[in-house]
Formats: sequence, C-alpha cells, structure tokens
Amino acid sequence: MSKKMKTWLPAVIFLAAAAALVVVYFVIPEHREMRRRENDLGDIFTTLGTIAIYLAAGSFSWLWFKRKQKSASMLVRKVGKLFHASHKPLGWVTLILVAVHGTYFLLTKLDDHKIYSGLAGFVLLAAIVGYGLSIHKVRNKWIRAVHRTLGLLWVPVLWLHAGGSAIIAVLAALAVGGAVYMLEKRAREAEQPTS
Repeated sequence: MSKKMKTWLPAVIFLAAAAALVVVYFVIPEHREMRRRENDLGDIFTTLGTIAIYLAAGSFSWLWFKRKQKSASMLVRKVGKLFHASHKPLGWVTLILVAVHGTYFLLTKLDDHKIYSGLAGFVLLAAIVGYGLSIHKVRNKWIRAVHRTLGLLWVPVLWLHAGGSAIIAVLAALAVGGAVYMLEKRAREAEQPTS
C-alpha cells in the first residue's frame, strides 16, 4: 500500500463514520413537541459550542497567512505570525470546548436528533486533531493535505449542526482571507515604481 493510501485510509474511515451519523440525523425524526425553555446551564453549554465554532474559524484563518511570511505588507506578516502562533492552541481549546459541550448534551438531551450531527462533527474534529498532531511527527506530504481537507469537510457538518453561528464563522474566516488578499495587493502596488 502506498504512503498516500496509508495516510488517507484513517481519514476515509472517520469520514464514513461521520457520514453515517449525518444519515442517522436525517432519518431519525425530530421530536415536534413543545420545546421548553432551556435552563441557564443549557444556555451556557450552547454558548461554549458557539465559542468553539468561532475559535475553529480563527484557527482555520491561519491558512490565509501560511505562505505570506515574506509579504510586502508588514500588517500581513505580523498578523500572520500571530495566527501561526495561535493555530495549535486554538485547535486544542476548540477540542476541549466541543467535548464539554457535547458531553453535557449527550447526558441531558439524548433524545434530540441534533446529537447525531454533533457526534459527526466531533468525529471529524477528532480526525482533524489526530492528523494535526501527526504533521510534525510523520514526515509525509499527505498528512497536511488530509488535515486541511478534513477541516474543509467539517464545515458542512457544522452548518448542519449549528446553523447560523457556523455560517457567520465561515463568513468571518472568508473575510479574513479577503482582507489578506486586499492588503497584499495594495502593498504590491505601493512597492512598484511609478513611471
């Protein structure tokens, strides 16, 4: 088996597990009973999940700065260093917050059909973290590609589970990418001599 196949095989297994959970999410009917107002504790754990989504978007934004360390824009270089330094810690905090959020709702709302989309998201996040840990331990160019691909495939599952919060977080990450592009373009134009 080639290195590429050995690298992608666990990711495919994680993706299959997440896909199965998403199918269960759609197959299990949503309970249409009157929803009672969640207690304050439920609101706190929901907020932890929302914070985790925004931290993940911040961690993903490192991608926009990855090849900009020698940028013509000083702002892009400085912010890029900040995002590079915060990528791993944001990933760990995201994992911890998602685990706390998920554990609470697994214990208190096991009958809610959103549990399955949340579990699918957690399976993908666990795979993302696993591959992220492997990047510096295993010298294989495919590890980074799988890590990045899993991060992108996590987005639709987040949309399914969290809805508007995930959409806003993705738009914020895309806005960061757009800002980097504009700053780069402006810095390159300022560098060129006028004739």
